[in-house]
Amino acid sequence: MENLLILGAKSGIARALAHKYASKGYNLYLAARNIEDLKADASDINIRYQVDVKTIEFDALDFPSHKGFYEKLEPKPRGVIVAFGYLSNQRKSQNNFAEAKKAIDINFTGALSILEIIAKDFEARREGFIIGISSGAGDRGRVSNYIYGSAKSAFSTYLSGLRNRLSKSNVHVMTVKPGVVNTPMIKDEIKELKLPAILIAKPEDVAKDIYNAQVKGKDIIYTRWFWKYIMTAIKWIPESIFKRLSL
Repeated sequence: MENLLILGAKSGIARALAHKYASKGYNLYLAARNIEDLKADASDINIRYQVDVKTIEFDALDFPSHKGFYEKLEPKPRGVIVAFGYLSNQRKSQNNFAEAKKAIDINFTGALSILEIIAKDFEARREGFIIGISSGAGDRGRVSNYIYGSAKSAFSTYLSGLRNRLSKSNVHVMTVKPGVVNTPMIKDEIKELKLPAILIAKPEDVAKDIYNAQVKGKDIIYTRWFWKYIMTAIKWIPESIFKRLSL
């Protein structure tokens, strides 16, 4: 059996991905802060799919711990999913640098820190896959979330460079840009946006899209698929018009 490491395993999308990959026979490392919350999930997945599931403490902000964290994993994973993130409050970020820095450090710096360690191992082994869950919010700076969006934009750019580097070593790097997904992290935002139900995805549908795209070797995906066209339209709005909008 292959082993999969999910970083930020308590998120709604991560939990759905854990079930999806376990159903395909992957043993799992579920990594997050305060793993007590993960133990019920781990037991359920173990019983349901008859795979090995281990829960491990991981703090994206504790950069010095990342090397030791990965070195202790045995056997080493064949795949890694970076699912941790922090949806910062835009107004709070504008007025409190600590909030802005937290968004940058979790959504970008923490991911870079752990992935450089993992990339070195995968490169040496000449195998593996890395899935980074970024966001369509990084496609264009918008007044409603440009600090969070800029951190995700940096992460997407980082994944692009990592993909360029690791493709020479038979390592697949995939960037995932979810739209609006019905998870606890953005439940308040969903209420405020008042979007039609068709635009709000279930975590299980997103997990299915991600798994299928990874198997096919896709480089960048939007999920659900229609967000690719929504974000393309937003990117093409001329700056002279866009700056007058309140998106």
